Amino acid sequence: MMHLLKIEWLKIKNYKAFLFISLFFLIGIFATNYIVYSVFHNIVNKSDAALLLSNFNPYDFEHVWQTVSYTSGYLLMLPSLLLIILVTNEYTFRTNRQNIIDGSSREEYANVKMMMALIVAATSTLFVVLTALAFAYSSEKDFSITGFSHVGYFFLKALSYNIIAIFISTLIKRTGFAIGIFFIYMGAENIIAQFLDVLSMKLKSSKNIDFGSLGDYLPMNSSDGLLSFPPTPLKSFTTSSLPTEYTWIVLGFAIFYLVLFSWLSRRLIIKKDL
Repeated sequence: MMHLLKIEWLKIKNYKAFLFISLFFLIGIFATNYIVYSVFHNIVNKSDAALLLSNFNPYDFEHVWQTVSYTSGYLLMLPSLLLIILVTNEYTFRTNRQNIIDGSSREEYANVKMMMALIVAATSTLFVVLTALAFAYSSEKDFSITGFSHVGYFFLKALSYNIIAIFISTLIKRTGFAIGIFFIYMGAENIIAQFLDVLSMKLKSSKNIDFGSLGDYLPMNSSDGLLSFPPTPLKSFTTSSLPTEYTWIVLGFAIFYLVLFSWLSRRLIIKKDL
């Protein structure tokens, strides 16, 4: 496995798309959180809402793990985009076929792609942890791991996005079409999720039936639904009218979809023509 990973690294280490997207993603995580941090400290805390928020700081150690994980989650399409480009390039330039000719098995090729998705997700999560630490220490509060589980949810979301990206790449094979299908599906699922969430609220308000947010039971939205902005006094005013957050059910769906798309991706790589 290490030998195959070294080969993958040799393929991408000087690839401009890899360098550009990786750099943009890493800078984007810090920049996005800095914008939220600045808005909260320079605008929100100086407005009339400051009295209701009671000195709430989303970037102190009590909330920072959840805040940074939630905010950074919006950028996870970038690593997925990178994986789509890298995997479809294998089909375009026939490097995957050459690896098989040189002695690698299809199972090994599938395993290394799954490992790439894991490494990209782990690297993204590591940078989220470092970003959270940087912002939290600036708050001068004592170190705490309260809410650190949200970092795990971020990792699950990153890995889920990456695996779905690999699935689409092995199914479509062509870079432009694969990228288009990925973003079209993401947008379509979000629209469907919005309709399902409205249905969930109607069921709760009119028939007192609470299935939770039905939109969170879809493939990409299941991992999205695990991440949310830290609760504030303002947010508590609206939660009574919303469906109950069944975290363990959503987590179960997220893990199920992760296993499903991992299996489908491996099956496509092993069974489909290269």
